[in-house]
Amino acid sequence: MSFSSFGLSPALLKAIAGQNYTQPYPVQKEVIPVVLQRKDLLGIAPTGSGKTAGYVLPVLNNLQGQAEARNRHARVLVLVPTRELAVQVRDVFIQFGAELPERVKTIAVYGGVSINPQMIGLQGVRVLVATPGRLLELVESNAVHLSEIDTLVLDEADKMLNLGFREEMNRILALLPVRRQNLLFSATLSDQLAAINQLVLHNPVVVKIEPEKENIELIEQTGYFVSPEQKGPLLRYLIKTRDLKQVLVFTSSTYQADNVADKLCKNGIDAVSVHSKKSQGARTGALREFKAGTLRVLVTTDLLARGIDIEFLPHVINYELPRSPKDYIHRIGRTGRAENPGEAITLVTPEDQHHFRVIQKKMGRWVTMIDSAGIDTKGF
Repeated sequence: MSFSSFGLSPALLKAIAGQNYTQPYPVQKEVIPVVLQRKDLLGIAPTGSGKTAGYVLPVLNNLQGQAEARNRHARVLVLVPTRELAVQVRDVFIQFGAELPERVKTIAVYGGVSINPQMIGLQGVRVLVATPGRLLELVESNAVHLSEIDTLVLDEADKMLNLGFREEMNRILALLPVRRQNLLFSATLSDQLAAINQLVLHNPVVVKIEPEKENIELIEQTGYFVSPEQKGPLLRYLIKTRDLKQVLVFTSSTYQADNVADKLCKNGIDAVSVHSKKSQGARTGALREFKAGTLRVLVTTDLLARGIDIEFLPHVINYELPRSPKDYIHRIGRTGRAENPGEAITLVTPEDQHHFRVIQKKMGRWVTMIDSAGIDTKGF
């Protein structure tokens, strides 16, 4: 099956070719026809499965030839849980909409930055990607109106519910027209999600894409037994002696992320930390440089374990273990994506060993372990 078989416009097919897409992913094969038919949809699909393009392409196609809404009255609303995902989704709309004969103005709005530029940018908006809190602020300021929304997308709905957005989402839903298309995407189907499904969706088509085990199988996993005081030298040893590029390092706290990045820089390794306490501009800039390959190491917390798509990322290093096996899978799943191999390295202290055995058991795969006591890290 090719993208041309869906009946997408020639302009979108040209944009798809320009993004080097060849064949649709499984989730796209299922989702695109449903959205084009303007049916409601419940999509259960793992992060990194290609679902964003799966709804962006048909939504853009459906907007073509549609009468323009009044100023500051968006036609499409995409609700997301984080600023990073808002920027990512906006960029996908802009990339695929670049060749369209009718301009589709897309803007992302989120907290943590000044509201005034966002208020100005909402002039002529057609696609609005938003985090719930900032959207409500803008609605209350009459900077945008939701009475002409034709399509509502809830992306990462499970994460939004976990982060406590339920009340805000209910307020937003009350502002939307009753007649609209609803698209809800989630990595899991929980009882909480079932409740929001009943509130939002009308006779939805259900698409469920199982996580591909091949994604984990493509990841070469290695663990190093290491003492706490040797973690830093070992990390620098691995990066320098193996000349690793584009390395995503996970820590368990914002303090540790800053500390690790600082020590890497002091030892001649280009590194930046990204976490919830950094400004949005700093986070966006660091991610942009890292994706472009101009930043060697990005040190982060579980902020970037989900919802962020970094294609062709070769290396993930767990400087500290996450709290749950599921978080471990999300972390290492940043690599080994889109059928590309990747490597995940985990540093395991004596007190971590039991927890790491639990993670491996839950994952259903045992990791090759190396004793770092035999590695000379002097000078690193």
